[in-house]
Amino acid sequence: MTAVTGERGPNVRVGTPAVAVVGRPNVGKSTLVNRIVGRRVAIVEERPGVTRDRIELRTSWAGSDFVLVDTGGVVERGDELDTAVTEQAQRAIARADLVLLVVDASVGVTDEDEAVAGVIRRAKTPTIVVANKVDSKNDELGIWDLARLGLGEPAGVSALHGRGVGDLLDRVVAGLEDLSLDEDRAVAIDEPDVSASVAVVGRPNVGKSTLFNRLVGEERSIVHDVAGTTRDTIDTIVDTDVGRIRFVDTAGVRRKSQIDESTEYYSFVRSLAAIDRSDVALLVLDATEPVSQQDQRLAERVDAAGSPIVVVLNKWDLCSTERRLEVAREVEDRLSFIAWAPVLRVSAKTGLGANRVFPALRSAIDAYHRRISTAELNSAIRAIQTAHAAPGARILYAVQGAIDPPTITLFVNHRLAPSYLRYIERSLRERFELGPTALKLRVRLRGS
Repeated sequence: MTAVTGERGPNVRVGTPAVAVVGRPNVGKSTLVNRIVGRRVAIVEERPGVTRDRIELRTSWAGSDFVLVDTGGVVERGDELDTAVTEQAQRAIARADLVLLVVDASVGVTDEDEAVAGVIRRAKTPTIVVANKVDSKNDELGIWDLARLGLGEPAGVSALHGRGVGDLLDRVVAGLEDLSLDEDRAVAIDEPDVSASVAVVGRPNVGKSTLFNRLVGEERSIVHDVAGTTRDTIDTIVDTDVGRIRFVDTAGVRRKSQIDESTEYYSFVRSLAAIDRSDVALLVLDATEPVSQQDQRLAERVDAAGSPIVVVLNKWDLCSTERRLEVAREVEDRLSFIAWAPVLRVSAKTGLGANRVFPALRSAIDAYHRRISTAELNSAIRAIQTAHAAPGARILYAVQGAIDPPTITLFVNHRLAPSYLRYIERSLRERFELGPTALKLRVRLRGS
């Protein structure tokens, strides 16, 4: 299994450069990223620590393509989480072909700015100092103080209003043209072929990012024991025995009524969007805690999207024998509406049981794409009705109209009871080994 992206973003092709946007917290990095790409992709809020993982985005200027890497704030002497965020930013600096060091021109050079500049100088990566919050000509006078960072002539911009951003991008493109890109640094924009997109979803702090890193094989997402560490979705493509898979690490999804921060709200929205775009969902539960109503609601949301679901009971190594029996009963009872979903018992931290994830994904992907011939399907329908006929009704014939997930239309002479439809679904699922995926049944009365 090989992570295609390595330290980079989800799309890889030799020859396209990476531009890392770095700086201390709360200087406007994400605002600048959003301004450059022309849409709100990075979460922006007026307080430090909002961007925590690396966000990597395709963009272009004047016909030149590059990947923009938004990073969390670099903090030299912070807590454990600050250290993890800083390490992510340092990796982005080391892998980038060009760095944009963003500094708040209204404040001037701080000790933290000096520290970030020191990291960049040690990395020896070409850099443009971006003096942000230069909202008018009167603000331009102070930007030359930033030259003492020793990284060249500063570029004055207002990321919020767009002032000077075009001139900055001209410098970026000119700088990239002067670089001799090597294969180890090149990041590309072409979308590679993938077998499936897999969303890693769950409530906050159940171990999604740890599992994501275990599957991808690198510290791609920041892992910390504070709920809500992952604010944005993070994509990584991995070559596996199952094929090329895009893994999407999502922010923890909690009930809307419990979301009291604008930042968390946008994370919530993007997590739901990631679920809708994915082919398979790994629903991660904390095996040491009871299966909650929020776990149920999230499972319902994934099921409604029509995606195959693989339930992952994480932290299995921390469960007592009694707790293991309890959680098995809870899953059977509270997630009965997805009883067809396989349940894996793993420890993302130690790797226990993680080797079973990829075979489960293979089964889910195969079932999701399964196409059943009309002859096979109608032969099965006849056998199922012979074994147990519907009271006062009969299925005349059936056709599969779609895949992803398998969608079957039943043509009947009278309406079928919901219980009989469940019987048909269960029988078709068993006969055609569709266990890991949702199966949609549509019923049409003859002549309708």
